[in-house]
Amino acid sequence: MALRTLSSLKWSSNFLGETPGDEVIGGNPRQVTGACWSRVKPEPMPEPVLRLWSDEMAKELELDKEEASLLCGNVMIDGMDPYAQRYGGHQFGNWAGQLGDGRAITLGEVNTIHGILELQLKGSGKTPYSRFADGRAVLRSSIREFLCSEAMHHLGIPTTRALSLVTTGEDVIRDMMYDGNPAPEPGAIVCRVAESFLRFGSFEIHAMSGDIRTLRILVDNTIRLHFPEYSSESDLGIVEWLIDVADRTAKTIAHWMRVGFVHGVMNTDNMSIHGLTIDYGPYGWLEDFDPGWTPNTTDARTRRYRYEQQSMIGAWNLSRLMEAISPLMTNPHYLNKVLESYYDSYRKYISMMWAEKLGLGKFVDSDGALISELKSKLQKRETDMTIFFRLLTYIDEPDIVQLGKAFYDDRDVQTDEWNAWLTRWWHRVDGMPNRESMIKSNPKYVLRNWMAQMSIDAAEKGDYSVAVELYEMLKNPYIEQTEYEDKWFSKRPEWARHRVGCSMLSCSS
Repeated sequence: MALRTLSSLKWSSNFLGETPGDEVIGGNPRQVTGACWSRVKPEPMPEPVLRLWSDEMAKELELDKEEASLLCGNVMIDGMDPYAQRYGGHQFGNWAGQLGDGRAITLGEVNTIHGILELQLKGSGKTPYSRFADGRAVLRSSIREFLCSEAMHHLGIPTTRALSLVTTGEDVIRDMMYDGNPAPEPGAIVCRVAESFLRFGSFEIHAMSGDIRTLRILVDNTIRLHFPEYSSESDLGIVEWLIDVADRTAKTIAHWMRVGFVHGVMNTDNMSIHGLTIDYGPYGWLEDFDPGWTPNTTDARTRRYRYEQQSMIGAWNLSRLMEAISPLMTNPHYLNKVLESYYDSYRKYISMMWAEKLGLGKFVDSDGALISELKSKLQKRETDMTIFFRLLTYIDEPDIVQLGKAFYDDRDVQTDEWNAWLTRWWHRVDGMPNRESMIKSNPKYVLRNWMAQMSIDAAEKGDYSVAVELYEMLKNPYIEQTEYEDKWFSKRPEWARHRVGCSMLSCSS
């Protein structure tokens, strides 16, 4: 296959050509009205250097790696038409007004054999939506986004993708913990890729401002370009489209629950209309099985976005999307079907998820009690979720000793209680759990926060080998890869228990 240059890609501007835009060009922060986007160019960076590259994403784009140095915004290529998207959002349950791409600039749309894909630079300078910020991104958050985007893809979870990570050669000032101690950090830019970066908040901003004309144009454009099997010309067509969005959302959240992923900031401006995992900020994976855990320092008091509540937040966010779309409906009460469908989809996907994780075959109603008891036991003692389910995949008798590595202190394990549950599970699967489904559902390797932090620590000293190693390993999270086992198939080390970047993270990036 002949690889292309950026200039030879098939660039298009459907979104800009078919939706209203900002009449003012440039990145000065301002309130924008009656528009879906603002044209703005990335700001030149002093010393861009390619640090991480996704060969797989490049192959999908048919893009030559030699072009990577251009993915910093310093040079505009013929066909690019860069812009920042305008959107709003409910943040932590409250309407926040205009938000938008404050540090992300879409270079344009690329027509590929897989459909339209947008290329977007994150950390490339000010936009009209930057408010009081500088439009930059730091290395630590950029590494976390690059690695997690690609890791989630290989876990089989819908996600935006990452193509490249470029350091900029400049320092960026950040107050990482919002404690009044700002400090310089190395800057970086991630080029991320998605079919679009439309969010629930992309529609909310127009409904909340009463701009129904722009809302109608955006819905028409979204359905025509990305959901062509539906029609925006009738209530039924719009409801069918939203049911699809609801199903995608439910499926993605069920996947998060399957692997122990916590998004950390499920505001409506961080919810993809395509059901993709988007905006990798203060995310994390459960280390011990704590359903009440959130990785976000901003969410520490209310724990609105904790692991166990993600499905409920998905429903709440969908309700806000439905409210935003309702002015276009002749009979808005039809939208009730959308929320009903979300709950039905989530129940279906989460039941399927547990059946696969436990090798049950087909899920039956009586399995609910077995699963509830398991979740209760996992919470009683500090138990590593990823290791527990991976070891359970290979157990050959109902004996808790075979799962000892999953417990932080196996001396506290109630052997009789655990063996009683294991025996009930063993009888349920007739001593023959569906190991194939368990292997495919229970990853051996996930991007734990302490692992990401180790790669960040090394990268900030100029060593990107840890990040590259994690990237390569996480391409095959369900494969044994014994060469990595001693180093990466392990519980959270004690040094990471309370360390910033491992136990909790802020939105500062």
